[in-house]
Amino acid sequence: MKRTSLILTALVAAPIVGSAVDWPQWGGKQERNMYSPTKGLPSQFDPGKPKSGTEEIDLATTKNVKWATKLGSQSYGNVTVAGGKIFIGTNNENPRDPKHQGDRSILMCFDEKTGEFLWQLVVPKLASGKVNDWENLGLLSSPTVEGNRVYIVTSRCEVMCLDVDGMKNGNDGPFKEEGQYVVGPGKPKVESGPKDADIIWKYDMMDELGVFPHNASNCSVLIVDDIAYACTSNGQDWTHSNIPSPNSPSFIALNKKTGEFLGEDNAKIGPRIFHGQWSSPSTGKINGKQLVFFGGGDGFCYAFDAKPVKEGDSSYLKKVWWVDCNPPEYKKNKEGEPIKYPAAEGPSEVNATPVFYKDRVYVATGQDPEHGEGVGRLLCLDATKTGDITKTGIIWDYKKIHRTISTVSIDPETGLLFVGDFSGFLHCLDAETGNVYWTHDMKAHMWGSTLVADGKVYAGDEDGDFVVLAATKEKKILSETNMGAPVYSTPVVANGNIYIASNTHLYALGNSAKPVNTDEAPKIELKKP
Repeated sequence: MKRTSLILTALVAAPIVGSAVDWPQWGGKQERNMYSPTKGLPSQFDPGKPKSGTEEIDLATTKNVKWATKLGSQSYGNVTVAGGKIFIGTNNENPRDPKHQGDRSILMCFDEKTGEFLWQLVVPKLASGKVNDWENLGLLSSPTVEGNRVYIVTSRCEVMCLDVDGMKNGNDGPFKEEGQYVVGPGKPKVESGPKDADIIWKYDMMDELGVFPHNASNCSVLIVDDIAYACTSNGQDWTHSNIPSPNSPSFIALNKKTGEFLGEDNAKIGPRIFHGQWSSPSTGKINGKQLVFFGGGDGFCYAFDAKPVKEGDSSYLKKVWWVDCNPPEYKKNKEGEPIKYPAAEGPSEVNATPVFYKDRVYVATGQDPEHGEGVGRLLCLDATKTGDITKTGIIWDYKKIHRTISTVSIDPETGLLFVGDFSGFLHCLDAETGNVYWTHDMKAHMWGSTLVADGKVYAGDEDGDFVVLAATKEKKILSETNMGAPVYSTPVVANGNIYIASNTHLYALGNSAKPVNTDEAPKIELKKP
């Protein structure tokens, strides 16, 4: 018995090497902390070079690359991995299907082991143009996978549920108009095949709620029990001075099985939106009560009760607490005059995802990257409070960060927090106290978030430079690599491998990874218009 006990103890304490753990949603888990417990990950790699006259990566020129596959030309969507499949958003610059030409948003699905292309969702552009659906951006939503369903927010401002297998196993669910959807309203529909998406249901937030997305719709859907939560992306019009739908909700709850509307936030954010809204929600339990956390376009971070409450003819996600993330000095100058948004020294909205960790919420402020650089703020909030916690719930406050759309990553083994900002600085702090240990200048804008795993911090930037640093109190650069294209997304770890997406390619990395066999390697046939 004693020997058995010792063996069990050793097994429990053993490091997770090449662990078989999926990354089925933005942040890996519902708390959205960009952390993985996996060990044995590479600290360096070589993305290789394309074969002559093609965009296909020559795996013989790579190091620690298992496979690489072509995406579009702009890939802001983040990778999710579940059930042997990889999902990522991109655009249609390199059409996988000759039926679909021109500007489209695309969700691609690949085989996890080989990178083989399995199927895609094609999303036509909104007729209203770039005021609602900016050209060539592609699909921005990081897919959420639960069981045999994939949940996304499309560039047409729809919450959508898909079959993980696409049309390969038939046209399931109540939605049967895929052939019409992929070409857009009023156009001749096309026949769907096994490499097309199978839409189970869709909820059109513009039609149903009257929301007006500013430039783009983006949210990584949160699933808690039978409820799907999403940001509506409601925002300003092209004049940047008018909010067309101030009474429309900013945050909603839907039935994950049917898409039925269940409730909306009661925060009345609409009239106070600075610009747009692109934050994704997270969740956590406080004193046995499930809360969902959301960053508003008004610069507030909110906690809502996860269960919608019926009031009259409507149902609401009710506020539990809220905090104004913009300090007074970002709102008025020394002369007491208001600082007008989007001035560099002024207030910002919350575009980053709030991270729930040990009864705290970590969230930073920032703006649309098109607005450039400016002052930001990173807050650690006491999630156990209630009401307006602007003066009572801030545990620590870090104002030396610039504007950021990045989400924090916290290493529970060391208590260190890492976050990048749009000015290109990567910050290392103590998650408990907010004490700063070091900063690292990437020397280029950062859009994506950091990932911490295996005692390392992984991050990319707009110049295509990808850095691996030691996740320690002392700054140590382990490697620097150029990907040959901008890195706007966030690296993830799943089942012992790291997945990194540049604007143009998706890479599967592993320590001492051998390229997949030639017979198994993805056959990339890019159809040009």
